Amino acid sequence: MRRLGRNGPVVSDIGLGCMGMSQFYDTWDDAESIRTIHEAIDLGITMLDTADMYGPYTNEKLIGRAVRDRRDEVVIASKFGNVKNGEGDVVGVNGNPEYIRTSCEGSLRRLGVDTIDLYCQHRVDRATPIEETWGALSDLVREGKVRHLAISEASADTVRRAHAVHPVAAVQTEYSMVSRDPESGLLDVLRSLGIGFVAYAPLGRGMLTGRFTAVDDLRADDFRRTLPRFQPENLAHNNEVVTRVADLARARGVTVAQLALAWVLSRGDDVVPIPGTKNSVRLKENVAALDIVLTADELELLDAAAPPGSVVGDRYPNMAKVNV
Repeated sequence: MRRLGRNGPVVSDIGLGCMGMSQFYDTWDDAESIRTIHEAIDLGITMLDTADMYGPYTNEKLIGRAVRDRRDEVVIASKFGNVKNGEGDVVGVNGNPEYIRTSCEGSLRRLGVDTIDLYCQHRVDRATPIEETWGALSDLVREGKVRHLAISEASADTVRRAHAVHPVAAVQTEYSMVSRDPESGLLDVLRSLGIGFVAYAPLGRGMLTGRFTAVDDLRADDFRRTLPRFQPENLAHNNEVVTRVADLARARGVTVAQLALAWVLSRGDDVVPIPGTKNSVRLKENVAALDIVLTADELELLDAAAPPGSVVGDRYPNMAKVNV
């Protein structure tokens, strides 16, 4: 178990990212997803990560159904701020206090709970001062609607400003062997402030599983087809990095996904990866990564195989929308 922040929630070493159960990747089946959530809880995973935009809205309802009889066994993390239209496209970011209250009440209703354990600002709204957003979030904590607060894809300066209004329990940002941006100062700032870190996409959105050697391995409607790192001219190069990591995984007798998760876990006991899966086999594979303790020599070899900046292509098509 790990604590997110000095006074944040205590969660399992690995959480479960539930986004792919309702949108973005491949197909989904609610019954299979609920079975996977129950199995994750049985295996000791306590943190379930969702957001109002996943679906949109359907992922929170799915989580609510899955934990209806097991509420006390989980830490529910949900997010607000990415606004979608009727077609499901993100059309903006909203950190307005009135919007926050409406979003929180909607999430509580869909989840079927009285309190959200960790409520996260999904993206920073450039049009609303962060102090106003976090003032409204602080009100929700005082009212008992939310227990702890987090922020996603925020710069160190924005985190400091939010933390001055109300303690930030955790910052959530993409982090893996192929996405090491948080090491460029952000993690140091969080540790100086006593803030935990939630690593989303710890398997590089599936790149570090070694299953995607070409764009055609992805379904026609797969979200990753829009990402620069998965474009043909970039993916061929990036798979060379994955191949080097896979060679080290074979030498250790583990899967490349397990080695990648073990690497994230080795970054510190304040870092909690939330790999996403809706498959029992992959779930067990991910949990088994907790048994892998990497030596200093192995970490050095991994740094040589996948040093910062080794992959090509941005994380998103428009990086101006993140890390504000």
